[in-house]
Amino acid sequence: MNTFPTLRALFVLALLHSGIASVRALPPAEEMAAGANNLLAALSPEQQAKAKFELKNDERMNWHFIPKARKGLPLKEMTPAQQHLAHALLSSGLSQRGYMKATTIMSLEQILKELEQGKGPVRDPELYFVSIFGQPGAKDPWGWRVEGHHLALNFTILNGKQISVTPSFFGTNPADVKAGPRAGLRLLAQEEDLARKLVQSLTEEQKKIAIYTNTAPNDIITAADRKGRLLKPDGLAMNKMTKAQSELLWDVVQEYVRRYRSDVADKDLERIQQAGLDKVYFAWAGSVELGKGHYYRVQGPTFLIEYDNTQNNANHVHAVWRDLQNDFGEDLLKKHYAENPH
Repeated sequence: MNTFPTLRALFVLALLHSGIASVRALPPAEEMAAGANNLLAALSPEQQAKAKFELKNDERMNWHFIPKARKGLPLKEMTPAQQHLAHALLSSGLSQRGYMKATTIMSLEQILKELEQGKGPVRDPELYFVSIFGQPGAKDPWGWRVEGHHLALNFTILNGKQISVTPSFFGTNPADVKAGPRAGLRLLAQEEDLARKLVQSLTEEQKKIAIYTNTAPNDIITAADRKGRLLKPDGLAMNKMTKAQSELLWDVVQEYVRRYRSDVADKDLERIQQAGLDKVYFAWAGSVELGKGHYYRVQGPTFLIEYDNTQNNANHVHAVWRDLQNDFGEDLLKKHYAENPH
């Protein structure tokens, strides 16, 4: 059943609702620049040397989500006042929901520390690194990053208006906290539950197309690749779904994109829609039962979403959203340098 016109109407309603529900005082690029400059002004020269990079420095694209040492200035080396400013910068790019998810991911390091009792990598909720690339402002392109274990947020800003927010990675371990004072916490529950509800709603014929293997990969397939790409097989097309199924799939996409502030997310969702919702596909691998290893992806002409939950007895989530044209602001910067030779 082709539900493209219905989806277009739903998309417009979603934009109107989000615009009414979330109004900020400053445009996103201005708020991010103010946040970055406020933080830089509070840092010592030694701290600035760690936090600042040239925009064209290769470090800007050296992203990852595993527990390892990184370049940049860690929260651990900031004073409490500086940490507040770092969190103000972080919140300038995210929605309330996204900021909650990001900071809760950081807090899970304490749970891992207690579970592993020193047997694993260093676990520290303050080992999250802030990096600023170029000079924050409206004149020249610049960017910023907050990154650590299971969190990689990359922003590129051009002309004080255009913004790229990918690669965007959120992960959780444990995905479902089983014991202790935080038992029952499932931070990325919607990312899992919406997709499972969708795959379980498929007919047998639809499942033959969408579920391409009964064995889930042990991680997201594109890992921390510099450039995202479309994956094969495509899976089941959105326009081959019922109205209810296609709405569920659109909810999955929004769950990733709306981690970011509404005035940024709306534009990214519009780009996905304009590229053709009839060209959006859903693919699943592994079990459809709760608690068993599984993987899914959603992809269209301009984007890729991957989700994997197989490690630690299917209690360890990796989830990424890639813009196939504009990760790290690549498309924006290409046009900028073509029009403004440096």
